[in-house]
Amino acid sequence: MRFRSFSLSIITILLIIPLFIHAETADELQANINSLSSKIQALDKEIAAFNKKISQTQGEAKTLKQALASLELRRATLTKEIDLSRLKITETEGRITVTQGKISVTETILQKNKRALSEAINALATEEQSLPPFISALSYGSHLSDTLDAAKRSIDISNAIKEKVLTLDETKNTLASQKAVYESSKEKLVNLNNTLNDQKQLVEETAKDKNNLLVQTKNKETEYQKLLSDKKTKKESLESEMSDVESRLRVIIDITKLPKYGKGVLKYPVLNPIVTQYFGNTAFSNGKYNGSGHNGMDFGARTGTPVLSAGSGLVIGTGNTDAACVGVSYGKWVLIRHTNGLTTLYGHLSVIQVVSGQTVTSGQKIALSGNTGYSTGPHLHFTVYASDAVHVTSPTEYKSKVCGTYLIMPISPKDGYLNPLPYL
Repeated sequence: MRFRSFSLSIITILLIIPLFIHAETADELQANINSLSSKIQALDKEIAAFNKKISQTQGEAKTLKQALASLELRRATLTKEIDLSRLKITETEGRITVTQGKISVTETILQKNKRALSEAINALATEEQSLPPFISALSYGSHLSDTLDAAKRSIDISNAIKEKVLTLDETKNTLASQKAVYESSKEKLVNLNNTLNDQKQLVEETAKDKNNLLVQTKNKETEYQKLLSDKKTKKESLESEMSDVESRLRVIIDITKLPKYGKGVLKYPVLNPIVTQYFGNTAFSNGKYNGSGHNGMDFGARTGTPVLSAGSGLVIGTGNTDAACVGVSYGKWVLIRHTNGLTTLYGHLSVIQVVSGQTVTSGQKIALSGNTGYSTGPHLHFTVYASDAVHVTSPTEYKSKVCGTYLIMPISPKDGYLNPLPYL
């Protein structure tokens, strides 16, 4: 029987690639991706410059002109960030297309390798069946050279099989790597689309803020100054009123339900946290909160920063104090009851992305930070309560004498507020 060679070198395998991906198309696609990458880098620099300007103008605007300029700067920055997100989405989609092409080629190669290996194994089986016993080589009429040739062919086929097994393993590893890149790119694409949606929401909110400011001030500096003064007076009066209301609350807190202090009991509500104000009585809080202390922690966060749930739990309330009394208290807020006896509040938000009754997981994005309520600059206010102590006021429960309206917001007796830091 004549020996048939079934060896298929890696070089030969690679020659089939042009049958599946046209070289010029692939080159053009890669060139487009490279071009997008350059544009992305340029936009990154522009956005960094905008954010530098924003950081230099942090704090409450002293004039109407400053306030309007700040809103316009935020809008311009968001517009650039939307352009950046769209470029990144297009770039990622291009990379996904390239990877899908590679996966298709590799899967074809894999099938060819499997067939080649199967044929080589069949050839080896045939050779072994036709190989005469060694003893027959010594019998009359047999030729030793025939036996040696058959043995050599068998060894050659065995070596070819080993080569094909190695090639098959390499192809499988390549395919696994390509699929991992594909899944990673798909996840990145989902995140980019979510970011784009966030940015669009922020643009809408920024436009509303600007329109509201113009309506409230009638585009007059005197009206803006009056607005600032009224806001500060209401804030101080409301804090005093709230202190009286909460001091009359009577709740028995079962401390056995509270978790022990420990790092990681709760997660930080923002990535790369920068604390700008701690809990309790500090020199700053005593001056700002009429000696009553700060009931949470503040984190520096520019408008639009993702706000994350500090733990798994149930959203038991969301609201906006600005809807009833502009420029006081928490503004837009979210309240989450966790499974460990703690409840957390997130205040001064720009966009709320969860609803009451929704179950959330630890680290899930629930909102975007902002500057609503009484806030002299964008930041996140974070409060931790004993769950037994806090509740959200009903629509007719708490009518503020200061505002003359009913306020829907979390309230708790003083001992229901807990220092967040030992849990973070």
